[in-house]
Amino acid sequence: MSRNRTRHAARGVLLLLLSLGLAGSALGANPKKGAVPTLIFPVAGDVTYTDDFGQARAGGPHQGNDLLGVKKTPVVAVESGKVTFWTTSANAGCMLYLYGDSGTMYEYIHLNNDLTMRNDNGGTCVPGVSYSKGLKDGVHVQAGQMIGYLGDSGDANGIHPHLHFEVHPGGGAAVSPYAYLQSAQRLLFFAKVGTPFTLALTGEVVSASDTALTVQVSLLQGFPMNLKLKNLATPLTITVPSSAVIQQKSVTSPRLLSAYEGEPVVVWTQPAPATMKAMLGADGSLSAALVQLG
Repeated sequence: MSRNRTRHAARGVLLLLLSLGLAGSALGANPKKGAVPTLIFPVAGDVTYTDDFGQARAGGPHQGNDLLGVKKTPVVAVESGKVTFWTTSANAGCMLYLYGDSGTMYEYIHLNNDLTMRNDNGGTCVPGVSYSKGLKDGVHVQAGQMIGYLGDSGDANGIHPHLHFEVHPGGGAAVSPYAYLQSAQRLLFFAKVGTPFTLALTGEVVSASDTALTVQVSLLQGFPMNLKLKNLATPLTITVPSSAVIQQKSVTSPRLLSAYEGEPVVVWTQPAPATMKAMLGADGSLSAALVQLG
């Protein structure tokens, strides 16, 4: 591992999928070799970040972007590829390499090493603490699969928990991840694939038909994940089957056509197993059980 990859100091929702068939997509089966594909955003939760690539640090120019978030927030694979653990760097702390199928290599640095939500440093770089439970060194993972937890290990200890994220096209020198992060596809929510879930989506009506409702979502609550995301500005198209209950001003109605643009709405989705399409918020991947208008 080069010195620039580990010698750095630690200081320092949602673009939805337009088409699951886009060439070069992070979900594409055969991303073009040598090109960085459209990524899945690496943190499945709220973060703040700037383009701090190249900034002067104690160990040399900063080789990535720091994504500041809540300790133990899930970290996911930005594209499909092979993971390799790195557990012996005093500076990087608990670290993971993702060798993407596109040929791009990604580094996930300062993963969690705490057993509690305090800065106890009681854990080691092992699955269930730094890496996702059950993840094995050297396995192939899918884009969007959980691979670890955001933390403050290494020389980030005691500083705001964050993921130091690097992008190495073709496995070569690091480049700024900022543009790739800005265009990345953010997960609408995170749950283990196959786990039953339901969402409560609060926002305003964008458009409506008898079978679909597009909502500008401002608040997302996820169950049983105990997830709550505020201050969103995300358009989401939800299928409305004939079995869905439509309520408007406390009166049950069988139709959505009376919904108007800008009308307040709360949509409860039908309980369903989590899929990657649902987690990305792809059109038609979520179905309504209850629509409350007004």
